[in-house]
Amino acid sequence: MNIKDIIKKKRDQKELTDDEIKYFVSEYSNGNIPDYQISSLLMAIYLNGMSEDEIFTLTMEMANSGEILDLSSIEGPIVDKHSTGGIGDKVTLVVLPLVASCGVNIAKMSGRGLGYTQGTIDKLESINGFRTNLFFQDFISNIKDIGIAIMSQSEDIAVADKKLYALRDVTSTVESIPLIASSIMSKKIAAGADKFLLEVTCGSGAFMASEERAKLLGEIMVNIGEKLGKETVAIITNMDQPLGRYCGNALEVKEAIEILKGKGEDDVVSVCTWIGAYMLKLAGKGENIANNIKMIQNQIKNGEGLKKFKQLIALQGGDVNVIDYPELLDTAPVRLEVPATHSGFVSAINAKVIGEAVVRLGGGRLKKDDEIDNSVGIEVCKKIGDEVKSGDTILIIHSSDEQKARLVIESLQEAYNYSDEQVDKYREIIDII
Repeated sequence: MNIKDIIKKKRDQKELTDDEIKYFVSEYSNGNIPDYQISSLLMAIYLNGMSEDEIFTLTMEMANSGEILDLSSIEGPIVDKHSTGGIGDKVTLVVLPLVASCGVNIAKMSGRGLGYTQGTIDKLESINGFRTNLFFQDFISNIKDIGIAIMSQSEDIAVADKKLYALRDVTSTVESIPLIASSIMSKKIAAGADKFLLEVTCGSGAFMASEERAKLLGEIMVNIGEKLGKETVAIITNMDQPLGRYCGNALEVKEAIEILKGKGEDDVVSVCTWIGAYMLKLAGKGENIANNIKMIQNQIKNGEGLKKFKQLIALQGGDVNVIDYPELLDTAPVRLEVPATHSGFVSAINAKVIGEAVVRLGGGRLKKDDEIDNSVGIEVCKKIGDEVKSGDTILIIHSSDEQKARLVIESLQEAYNYSDEQVDKYREIIDII
């Protein structure tokens, strides 16, 4: 067996055997297959797809390429939440403290930014001192102490996925359903939780542009969870425009704090409450979703969600002063307003263009070893359904360099479409699987 034959087989649209998948995952994890050959295989998978059997085998081999965390010493159900990514998607930062404040154990292993999206780990590390590289015993201890811990993927967990995750980002194979499903579920399995809530984003700012593909991805991941006896729910959310007001690491942390203080925008609060409600159901805290939504909303009103976020920051070494003084987070020195080019109602926003602009400003990675500028980002002032006049500010660029900011203005203006007629605001929650 050799990698050339495996690449050729998948190139020719044939199904790989369990042994062939095990071979390339194992040999790549051990450093015996170079990046350039795996890049070819990733592209073949991207172009030709995989069967559900192939995806399940790939998921299990990736999970078993490293340690499987044993969380059995923690009493009660343990719930994990994952998002497929989007523009301005700070939901994890908000919903996990809220759910944990309701007495649910949260064990979360997160990734860094991928493509034109920003990652939860990058966002949390924009808080001075916040440690995401936890020892396993600390991860367990934190969950026992405060009911929540968030860690980055360690070198010993889902080793194959860690390598493939970075390679997908720089080989334009991020959007592949088999690669997304196996990456997400291998990490969920390796992290040791009992139940999974999967947020599958859909639209111009998501890797799944169509509802059909988003639902297919959700169904595949739910089926993987069910095969393993892990109760799994996928929620399809709308990402046809940025979620909330800010896009960019430090900016999104600031916004998350504002949401937990009860000052969030309707769209992001809606997504957080729905996801939180289903996480409560998974944990056995209530079968009625409407009641669970009220429970989550109450945790915002009474400040318990914010208190839990503060506990999380403190326990993982971060500066808790950012809760009361968000200006302590990195702040970009340049702010440049983007004017509307037309009058009318905003009818569509290409959220991906906004995400790509954040990357060009330094807020994302073009190469897997790129450093990120946590201070930069985009502030969204006008959204779908809003009325504007030509010259009104639709976006504000937060940049460390004025020249970089000016280079993205035109593309950001082109991301907006306008209508002479009133446009209905879209629904945030598309489907539940």
